[in-house]
Amino acid sequence: MDARERLIETARELLWERGYVGTSPKAIQQRSGAGQGSMYHHFRGKSDLARAAIDRSAADMRDRAEAEFGRPGTALERISSYLRLERRVLAGCPVGRLTQDPDVMGDPQLREPVERTFDWLTDRLTGMLADGRRDGEFDAALDPAATAAMLVAVVQGGYVLARASNSPEAYSRAIAGAIGLLTGHARPA
Repeated sequence: MDARERLIETARELLWERGYVGTSPKAIQQRSGAGQGSMYHHFRGKSDLARAAIDRSAADMRDRAEAEFGRPGTALERISSYLRLERRVLAGCPVGRLTQDPDVMGDPQLREPVERTFDWLTDRLTGMLADGRRDGEFDAALDPAATAAMLVAVVQGGYVLARASNSPEAYSRAIAGAIGLLTGHARPA
């Protein structure tokens, strides 16, 4: 891995662990093994590197979701597969945790990939749910946009519950509840 990649990956880890303020250029350089000259050769500064790291985390989140959404199967099967993805729930969502960081949310350049990712995820779920309703998989009472927003909120809230209780079981219960609610709108095949 070259210095630029090490810097991005290290910044991703530190942003996830410590937030923006707690992620100093010195900490990034020490953990990555890259020198100050290397860092400033590839990035204009901490904010520029943080943006590259957030972009990477957001892209990874979208790619993991799309791998499940693009599978063969019903909308319910694909969405359930996404919800059941293996996650480091006690560490929190690497993108969702950024919404609690006032320095990230206060900077339009840093906030943009976070906002774009959650918009994409909600839109993608809305489309699958609308297709499922149109194809008769779900009953007409299912509101695709509201249900998609609820599913995104359950995943993010599941992380919070797991961290608060220091137990992945809290996340699993939230996911099981969401799948149960979604299944309640499914029509028999």
